[in-house]
Amino acid sequence: MEGVLAEALLAQSRDPGVLLGTVCRGEASAERLETLRFLLQRLEDEAARGGGGDALPEAAREVAAGFLVPLLHRLRARPAGAPDSEPPARHRRRLLRAASAALCSCARLAGDPPLGATLAEEALRDLLAAGPAPGLEGGAEAAVEVLAALGPCLRPREDGPLLERVAEAALSLALAGDGEAAALAAGRLLPALGQSGGAALQVVWGGLVAPSGPGRVGPRLQVLSVLAERLLPEPGEREAGLDARRCARFWRTVQAGLARAEDALTRKRARYLLRRAVEVSAERGDCICSSRDGNGPSLFWWSEKNRDELLNFWENYILIMETLEGNQIHVIKPVLPKLNNLFECAVSEENGRWLFHPSWHLCIYKRMFESENKILTKEGVIHLLELYETKTLPSSPEFSEFVIGPLMDALSESSLYSRSPGQQIGSGSPLGFTLQTFLVTYISSLPEELKGGFLLKFIQKMTSRQWCAVPILFLAKALASVPRCKALGPDGLLALRGVLQCAMVTHQPLLRGAAQCYLLHTAMNLVDVEKVSLSDISAFLLCLRQEESLARGTSLWTELCDWLRVNENGFGRPSAHSPVGPQETCPLNAYVRNLVQEYVKSPAWDTGEDCWVPDWAEARLVALMVALAVDVAAVESQRSGRRKTQNVLRMFLDPLLDALVKLGTNAYLPVLRADRCLQLLVTLLHTCSPRGSRALDDEVSPALQDLVMSTTESVSEFLLRRLTANELSSVSDLDRCRLYLQVFAELTDLHVQGGTGGHLIGRVIAPLKKASIRHLRDTDSEQGPALGRQIQRAVSMAALAAVCEAIDQKPALQLHSLDTGPLEQFLASLQLDRMLQKPHPEEQSSFLEESSSSQGWGKVAAQYIHDQWVCLSFLLKKHHTLVPASEGELPEPRLPAVQRPARTLQAAVAALAVLPSVSVLPVLRCMRLLVPKLLASSESVCVEAFDAAWRTVSSLSNTQLTFWPSLKAFVQFVFDTKVLTIAAKIKGQAYFKIKEIMHKMIEMSAVKSGVFNTLITHCCQSWVVPASNGSQGSLSSAESYGELVLEACTFGTVFRRDQRLIQDVQTFIENLGHDCAANVVIENTKREDHYVRICAVKFLCLLDGSNMSHKSFMEDLAIKLLDKDELVSTSRTRYYMNSQQHRVKNRIWQILLVLFPRFDQNFLNRIIDKIFQAGFVNNQASIKYYIEWIIILVLHKFPQFLPKFWDCFSYGEENLKTSICTFLSVLSHLDIIMQNIPEKKLILKQALDLVLRWALSHNFSVRLYALVALRKIWSMCGTLQVEGLDALTSVIESSLNQVESAHGAGNAQKSWQRIRDHFFFAAFHPLEDHCLETIFYILPRLSGLVEDEWITMEKFSRFTDIPSGAGPQRCLSPTRLRELQPEAWAQQDGGPCSGEAEQQPEWTDVQKKIIPWKNYVPDLDLELVLRDRAAKLGKSISRLIVVASLIDKPTNLGGLCRTCEVFGAALLVVGSLQCVRDKQFQHLSVSAEQWLPLVEVRPSQLPGFLQQKKAEGYTVVGAEQTARSAALTHYRFPESSLLLLGNEREGIPANLIQQLDVCVEIPQQGITRSLNVHVSAALLVWEYTRQQARPQAPSRLRSRAETARSGQMK
Repeated sequence: MEGVLAEALLAQSRDPGVLLGTVCRGEASAERLETLRFLLQRLEDEAARGGGGDALPEAAREVAAGFLVPLLHRLRARPAGAPDSEPPARHRRRLLRAASAALCSCARLAGDPPLGATLAEEALRDLLAAGPAPGLEGGAEAAVEVLAALGPCLRPREDGPLLERVAEAALSLALAGDGEAAALAAGRLLPALGQSGGAALQVVWGGLVAPSGPGRVGPRLQVLSVLAERLLPEPGEREAGLDARRCARFWRTVQAGLARAEDALTRKRARYLLRRAVEVSAERGDCICSSRDGNGPSLFWWSEKNRDELLNFWENYILIMETLEGNQIHVIKPVLPKLNNLFECAVSEENGRWLFHPSWHLCIYKRMFESENKILTKEGVIHLLELYETKTLPSSPEFSEFVIGPLMDALSESSLYSRSPGQQIGSGSPLGFTLQTFLVTYISSLPEELKGGFLLKFIQKMTSRQWCAVPILFLAKALASVPRCKALGPDGLLALRGVLQCAMVTHQPLLRGAAQCYLLHTAMNLVDVEKVSLSDISAFLLCLRQEESLARGTSLWTELCDWLRVNENGFGRPSAHSPVGPQETCPLNAYVRNLVQEYVKSPAWDTGEDCWVPDWAEARLVALMVALAVDVAAVESQRSGRRKTQNVLRMFLDPLLDALVKLGTNAYLPVLRADRCLQLLVTLLHTCSPRGSRALDDEVSPALQDLVMSTTESVSEFLLRRLTANELSSVSDLDRCRLYLQVFAELTDLHVQGGTGGHLIGRVIAPLKKASIRHLRDTDSEQGPALGRQIQRAVSMAALAAVCEAIDQKPALQLHSLDTGPLEQFLASLQLDRMLQKPHPEEQSSFLEESSSSQGWGKVAAQYIHDQWVCLSFLLKKHHTLVPASEGELPEPRLPAVQRPARTLQAAVAALAVLPSVSVLPVLRCMRLLVPKLLASSESVCVEAFDAAWRTVSSLSNTQLTFWPSLKAFVQFVFDTKVLTIAAKIKGQAYFKIKEIMHKMIEMSAVKSGVFNTLITHCCQSWVVPASNGSQGSLSSAESYGELVLEACTFGTVFRRDQRLIQDVQTFIENLGHDCAANVVIENTKREDHYVRICAVKFLCLLDGSNMSHKSFMEDLAIKLLDKDELVSTSRTRYYMNSQQHRVKNRIWQILLVLFPRFDQNFLNRIIDKIFQAGFVNNQASIKYYIEWIIILVLHKFPQFLPKFWDCFSYGEENLKTSICTFLSVLSHLDIIMQNIPEKKLILKQALDLVLRWALSHNFSVRLYALVALRKIWSMCGTLQVEGLDALTSVIESSLNQVESAHGAGNAQKSWQRIRDHFFFAAFHPLEDHCLETIFYILPRLSGLVEDEWITMEKFSRFTDIPSGAGPQRCLSPTRLRELQPEAWAQQDGGPCSGEAEQQPEWTDVQKKIIPWKNYVPDLDLELVLRDRAAKLGKSISRLIVVASLIDKPTNLGGLCRTCEVFGAALLVVGSLQCVRDKQFQHLSVSAEQWLPLVEVRPSQLPGFLQQKKAEGYTVVGAEQTARSAALTHYRFPESSLLLLGNEREGIPANLIQQLDVCVEIPQQGITRSLNVHVSAALLVWEYTRQQARPQAPSRLRSRAETARSGQMK
C-alpha cells in the first residue's frame, strides 16, 4: 500500500523538495516512514538513470537533518526500563527500520559521503553507551538499525577505522548472549558489515577465532552462519583471503554446536556450516586444518584424490547428526550401522592411524548422551562400549578424555543399567557387563606409560560427584576386572578411598558392601606396591566396613592375606626414620609390631584426667592389621597348631597384654593409655571373630580369647575401681563409662562361653551392684546437685543396666553373685517420673565448655532414663508372674514397679515422649510385659500406649540402623498373642486400634519394603507352633484378624523402575553367593515383598484340614479370597497385563490352589458357583489357567459337580463369547476329570455333543479350542470303544484331518500348531503338577507374567522363619513342565477380531482393484470402473490421485493408504505393489488397501505417467518447499488434481520439479525443518477434500460416521 502511495505522489509532482516535504509533514507514523522509504528508493532509481535534477541532493539533506535524525534521536532517548507492551514494541521496531532505511537513501542521494560517516559515528557512540545489556533498552536498537542501514554507504578505504570499530562493537554485542539486541546485531548489522568486506570482515573474523573463555556456543555459531558466504566463499571469491576451513577454532566451535548445543537451532546452524564447508571443499579442492598439538590427525582436510570417499564420509556423518534430531530410537537405530562405517573409513588400513580426527565421531556420541530420551542415551553408551570389542582403534588423547568426561557422566544415570526385555531377574545388567569388557579391552590397549594416568583420572572422576548405588557398583566391578598392572601409586590409593566414601552414602547395605569388595579387588590388582607403604594400605583398608565387606572368614579376606604375603617384602617405606631395619625379613610383622607398640604408648596429648575418650579409628586400624598379620603368618607357617597361632598373637600383642595386666595395680597409669588399650581389646575381639562357614575351624579367635582371659582379673579390678570409686566425675567420663561397660560385657561373654562359669566376673558384679545402689540412694544435702555427683549417678545407673543385661542374657552369672533381693527392691522403687537434674548454676559454664562436642545435658538425662528402663525391663521379665491384673489387690506392694503396672505403663508412655526415638527399645519391652496384664482392666491406658509407640516407631522410618529393631520390638508388643486374643474377645477400643495400626503398617510397606514382612512373620510364628501341635487357642486370634493373612496372601506392589532396578541388582549380587564377601558378612533380612506371601503360604501349609479350627480358618480365608476376586473384577471391567489388578487376581487363585486339598464337598457346595462364575469373567491368560486348573481339580475329586459344569455351556453364545474358551480348555483334560468316574462312556458322549457344537463356531479362536478338546475326547472315545457315534465319525474325522493336514504357512495353520503344542494342553498335568513350584514359578513364567511375580523354590527354602510343613503340598514339579520356555500363544477369549478374517468379500472385483499401471489397457475407462465400485460400496470418490512412488518406508505408505481411503482419494500410486505384503504396512493401513485402488508406477516411469495425466487434464501439484511455493492456506485445488509426494530424505527430484504445475508448502511456525511425509500428505489430502466438498457431502459423511458408531455400539 505504501508503494502505491509513493507512485501516486510521483505522478502528481516531480519536484523532490515538494514531494519529500509533503511526506515528512505530520506525525511520524510507520506508514508515513515506509512511504518515505519507497519514495526515496524511486528517486534513487531515477537519479541512477540521470534524472532528479540538482535539487534532489539538497532535499535529501534536508529530510535527513530536519526529519529523520531528530526522529531517531527521539526513538533512542526512550529511557531504559520504560514500560513497553508488545504492540508498541513492534510498532517502534517498524519505525526504526523504516527510518534507518530512509536515512541510508538520503545519505546516498545527498552525494555527501561524510554525512553517512557522521551519522554512523553518532550511532556507534549510542551503541557503545548502551552496552551489551540484554533486551532493547536505551538506544541500542536504534543504533543497530542505523548502523545496519548505513553500513553499505560507508567507504572501505576512507571510513576503514570507523568500519572496524563498528564491527568490533557489533561482534561484542552479538556474542554477549541473550536478548533481541544481540540477535539484531548478529542478524542485521554483521551481515551488512560483511558485505563491505575488507577490514571490517577481518575484525569480525579475528574476534571469532581469538582465544577466549568457554562462553556460549550459540551466539558464536549464529555469527558464523550469517557470515558463512564470506568466510566459506565459493571458488570465484578466492580473493577474499578468508577461509574458515583452515582455522582450528572454527571447527572446534562447529563440533561444540553439534554435540553440546542446548537448543536445536544452534545444532542446525552447526550442521549448516559443516555442510557448506564440505560443499565448498568439493568445489575448491585441497585443504588442511591441523589439530592443536600438530601430531594427531587434522581437524579437517580435503584432497581431490579422495574426493568420493570424503563426500561419502561427510554425507553419512551429516545424515546421522540430522537423524539424531528426531530423538526416536526406532528411527535412529537403523542409522547406527553407518556409524560403524564412519569408524572403518576413519582408520587407515596401512598404518592403523586416524585419518579423520576422532573428535568428529565423539560429537555423535555426545549428542546421544545428552539426549532427553534415555533409551537413546543407553543405545549410544552401549554402541560406544561395544565398539572396542569389534574394532581395533588407535589410541587417542581425545578418546581418553571423552571416556573420563562425557561417557562417565552418562554412566552416572541409574536407569541405563536396567535389564533387557526377556532377561531374568538377577542375571545382571547388560550395560554393566559391556562396561566391564570395554574397560578391560581399552586399558589393555593403552601403552604402559599411559595406563596409570588414565586410571587415576578415571577413579578421581568417580569421586567428583555423589553417585547412586547402581552406577558406582558396576563401575567398581569393571575396575576390579582390569588385569593386574602397576598403575596406581599413593594418589591412586587416595582416590580409591574417596570412591569408598562415595559408596558409603548409598542406602542399600548389600550394594554398598559389594562396591567395597570390588574396590578392594581394584586396589590389589592395580596398586604398585613399590610406590605405596603399609601405612597407605592400612589407611585404605580402614575405610572398608568390616560389617559389610572386609571380615575374617570370607574369601575376600583370604585373597587380601595372600596379596599381603606375596608383596610383603615389596612395599615402600613411609619415611626415612622407619623403624623397620634392613635386617628385618618380614616387613609386615615388623610394621604391625611397631604399630601396636606405638599405639599402646601414652599419647603426647595426654594432659590429665579431664580429656575425652580417644577416637576408635586408630584402634580399628591396629586390630585390623593384627588380624591380617596373624592370618598371613598362619599361611606362611603351613601349620595350624594353636600353639603356633598363640605364639604369633603374643608376639604382636605383648605390649598390649603387659599394659592390661598392669591396669589393676598401676594407679598412676595415664587415663588415655588405659582407654586406648581397652579400645584395642574390644576391637580385636570383634575383628578376629570369623564369619561364614570357616568359623568352626578358626584358631585365631580362641587363641585371642585365651590371651584376653589371662588379663581378666587385672582388667576387672580396674573397671570396678573406676566405676565405683568416684573417679568418673566429668562429662567426658560418660563416654569413658560406656567404654568400661562395653569391656565388661565382652569379658562376661568370654568367661561364660569359656566354661569358667564366670566366677571372676561374678566377684565383680556384687560390689558393682552394691556401690551403684549406694550412689543412687545418696541425696545431695546442698541446694543444688553438683556436677560430679550427677555424673556419678549417671555412671551408676549405666552400671546397673549393664549388670541387669548381663544377668538377663546369662542367668548363670546370678549364681555367682550375691543375693539380688536388694537390687530388685531398689529397682522396683525407682521414681520413673524423676529426671536427672542439671548441675549447679556455677558449674554450668564449665559443663558447657567441656561438652562442646556432645549434645548437652539432655543427652545425659535421656541416657539415664534409658538405663532406668533397661533395669526395669529386667525386673518385669523376672517377676512377670507377680504383675496383677489391677492395682487394688495389694495396698503395700513389695515391688511397686511390678505390682502397680498401670502407673508403670503410664510412666512408659511419658518416657516415650521424652526419650529420643533411638532409645525406646527398653520401654517397648516393658510395655510388652505390662499390656497383656492390663488390657482387660485398663484398656484406655493400653490404647494410649499403642498410639504413643506407633508414633515413635513410625518417626524412625528414615533411620535404617534403629528403625528395624524398634519396629520388631513394637510388633512383639502390640501383636503379642495374648494381646490379640484379649482384644478380640473384648472387641473394644484396643481391637480397633490394633487393626488401624495393622493397616497403617501395610500402607507403609508400599513405600518401605520389609515392614509387612516383620508383622506377618511375627504373627505366623506366634500362631504356627500351637497350630502344629493341634492347639486351638492360638489360632482363634488368627481368625479374628483374618484380614491380615488375606492381605499377606495378595500383598505386593508394582514397583517404580528405580525400585525394580535396585531389587534386580540386589538379586544379582545375592546370586554371586560366597564369591562376593558382602553376601557372607551382611545378613539377608528377607525384606522383599515375596517373603510376605511366602510366609503366608508356608503358614497355610502347616494347617491341618482335620482340625476344625484350622479348617474353619482356611474356609473363611477362601471365601474372602473369592469375594476379593469378584470385587476386583467388578471394580474395573478391563485391566492390563501385569497391572496391579492382574497381579492381585493372580495371587488370589494361587492361594486357592494351595488351599484346595483341604476343601471338602460340603465347603465346595458353598463356593462352586463362585468358581464357575469366575470362569465367565474376561481375565488375563495366567488367571484363566489357574481357574481352569482348579475347576479340573474340583471335577476330578468331586465328579458330583459335573452337572453344574455342563450347565456352564447353556448360557447362550452371546454370554459365552468371552468365556467359552475357558470351559473348552477344561474339557481338553477330560481324561483327568474322568479318573474317578466308573461310567465314562456316557460322559464322553455328553462332552462330544457339546464340543461339536462349538467346533463349528464362526469365531476362529473358539474353533481352535473346541478342536483341541475334540481331539482329546475323540481319542478317548476310540480307546474306550464308545458305540453309537457312527453318524458323527465322518464329520469329526474330516474336521480333525482338515486342521491337521492344512497346507501352507498361513495364520490358521500356525495358530493350530501353537495351540496344539501349548504347555497347558501338551505338557501340563493337573494332578502331578499340583505343587508350589508350578503354582508360584512355572505357571507365572510360562503365562507371560512379569518376573516380579515369579517365586522360586530357593526363596521358599531360604525363608526359615516358618518351618516347612509335612502336608500334601509338594514343592517341586516332577514333570517336564519346568523345562519349557514361554511360547508365543497366549490363551484368548473369543472375540469378533481374533484369529483369521471371517468376513468374505461380497464383491469379487474388490479383490482385483490393485492394477499395475504399466499393464492396464489404455482404452479401459478406469475412472468409470472405480466410480461403479464406489457406488456398490456406498462410498464417495474424488478426482484426487496421490502419487507416492518416491516413498520408501512401509510405515509411511501404510499410513498414507489409510488416509487416502478415509478421505476418498481416487487412486494411490506406489512404487511397488509388494509393499502391501509388508507387516508394517498392514499394521498401519488396517486393511485400507482392500478398499482403495492401488497402481504401481516405478520411480523411473514417473515422468511418462505425469505427462499422461497432464494430457488427461490433471493439475500436477508437488508437496515441496521451493522459492515460488504457494502456501497451502492460500492455494485452491482444482477438482482434477494429482498430488506428487517426495522422498523422505531428498524430497522431489529436480527432474520432476520441472514437470510440476505448482508447488505447495505447509506454513510452519516451529524450528524443525519439515514434517513427516505422511503427515504432510494427510494435511494436503484433507485440504483438498475440504475445498471440494459439496453441500450434501457433510450429511453423507455424517451418515457414514453415525453408521460406524452404531456398529460399534452393537
